[in-house]
Amino acid sequence: GATNISVVDPAETPRRPSRPRPLVNMLLALVAGLGLGVLAAWALEQIEQSISDPIEVEQDLRVPLLGAIPKLIGEEPITALRDRKSMTSEAYVSLLTRLSFSTDHGVPRVLAVTSSQPAEGKTTTSFALASAIARTQRSVILVDADMRSPSLHHLTTLENDIGLSNYLAGDDSVLEHIRQLDQSGLFMLVAGPRPPSSPELLASERFDRLIAELSQRFDHVIFDAPPVMGLADAPTIASRVSANVFIIEAHRTSKKSAETAIERLKASRGNIVGAVLTKFDNKRSHYGYGYGYGYGYGHSYGTKDG
Repeated sequence: GATNISVVDPAETPRRPSRPRPLVNMLLALVAGLGLGVLAAWALEQIEQSISDPIEVEQDLRVPLLGAIPKLIGEEPITALRDRKSMTSEAYVSLLTRLSFSTDHGVPRVLAVTSSQPAEGKTTTSFALASAIARTQRSVILVDADMRSPSLHHLTTLENDIGLSNYLAGDDSVLEHIRQLDQSGLFMLVAGPRPPSSPELLASERFDRLIAELSQRFDHVIFDAPPVMGLADAPTIASRVSANVFIIEAHRTSKKSAETAIERLKASRGNIVGAVLTKFDNKRSHYGYGYGYGYGYGHSYGTKDG
């Protein structure tokens, strides 16, 4: 007779329980572990690449250290600066003292303050230096030269409606835009409206004329310059002033970023008289230096006329 052959649907065939694959699981665990290890190593490298100690400024960046400014917790910088006995105020007074040794004739007369990137403390440092100089019975004008992102007026009650950009664009007299902040010798020129091309204005003959005119009327001229990285503004300013102070945010700014910015300033023939380490947290430093750490000057200062 005929043989009946039954066809079984594979989908209906009961599956055997899968056996554990210890080798595959072990390999997956190994790959995951290696991935986490690489991620942890990268994170640690990022932390170690930031500048966390005053001594690293001179050793790694080969720039004289002017001082370290303590990190503020729960207090605005302008409030701390108004308190003459605060650690912040005293740190900036010490900074001014060290800056006075940067040339053979004292504090540079025409000075620019910059950093590698935004929000490192250059504006606060510019304002603090200008205020400290004004308290020594010398006249000083603080100019907001960061026309792309002006911020100096935020530290005062001044409006940013008219200022540096207006003069550089063709206004007749810069004196009309200068404001005295208090009864001391501190004056300010805000940035003014954002221009179409700030590098062109800063590279113009009018900027050189501005420096000459302000130098005749004030004992000191301080420019709050834009950050260096990615912009032509800061190197342009650096080449026209007599001295530059470079700001480094502790525990955040990478050594590579700072090195690149410093090289750009030097390539523009900017005279870097020293660096300032801001927002310094002694508890996060590798060597545990306090704010009273006696900074050694292993490198000579610039002596360009200021």
